Amino acid sequence: MTSAVFPARRTYVVPLPDHRELRLGERPLVMGILNVTPDSFAEAAPTRDPAVAVERALRMQEEGADIIDVGGESTRPGTEPVGGREELARVLPVVRALVKRIRVPLSVDTYRAEVARAVMVEGVSIINDISGLQYEPELADVVAASEAALVLMHTRGRSKAMYAESVYRDLVADVTAELEASLLAAAARGVVAGRVIVDPGVGFAKRPDDSYGVLARLPALAAALDRPVLVGPSRKSFMREALGGRAAPERDWGTAAAVTAAVLAGAHLVRVHAVGEMAQVVRVAEEIRKAGERATGLR
Repeated sequence: MTSAVFPARRTYVVPLPDHRELRLGERPLVMGILNVTPDSFAEAAPTRDPAVAVERALRMQEEGADIIDVGGESTRPGTEPVGGREELARVLPVVRALVKRIRVPLSVDTYRAEVARAVMVEGVSIINDISGLQYEPELADVVAASEAALVLMHTRGRSKAMYAESVYRDLVADVTAELEASLLAAAARGVVAGRVIVDPGVGFAKRPDDSYGVLARLPALAAALDRPVLVGPSRKSFMREALGGRAAPERDWGTAAAVTAAVLAGAHLVRVHAVGEMAQVVRVAEEIRKAGERATGLR
């Protein structure tokens, strides 16, 4: 038997508080990004109107999104944070309208305990914490009490200073160790390990070479952590030079390449802006991956 073309992707079942579950590993899932901020780095026309945001989310669902991730604060490098009250004012109207109309699970991209508490009462079943519990460790208490799923992303420092922290002795070993610390912090506060998804944080506290390195070495990271892996490369600045300096809204072709690499490397979920296009990319990349498994006798 020849060696594997692509690394094996482990399977997981992540329970959600509404008696649903995420079956991760059977195929890659697509998380659609729904920003409700005035300053999203990746969108030419940011969405602030709740009615427009709801329609956009419903369109993403029809285009193939398996999860909708609502964000009320831009976390691009260098941005100023908004307060929890302002974040809630942006997110809550959208969440309240969506839970009545959408079929797929809702996620909220927040690191604030007060925001997580408010949206989970409304029916959100996943919290996506870009800080890996570094900014507000008490977020884990709220998630544990609700039995929601939790995404822990790798980063270092706050948005304004994260690039100063992007010095690694061994990229994968360092990112893995720091995500393991986040997993331990979550467990210490009662979050069940089986409800946690990890995100290596492409573009966060990482120079372009580091972000490419994370994508290239994703199998090693996934094997070491033994948790489902989410990858979010969509329209990020690490690909700007390779794309000739294109602005973020014009980076979907580059995003397609990064999404393909993530799927072939074993990612369980990809987080993207252009859901319709990237859902097609995911499906074709997965067929290539399955062909590799058949060729090596893994299926």
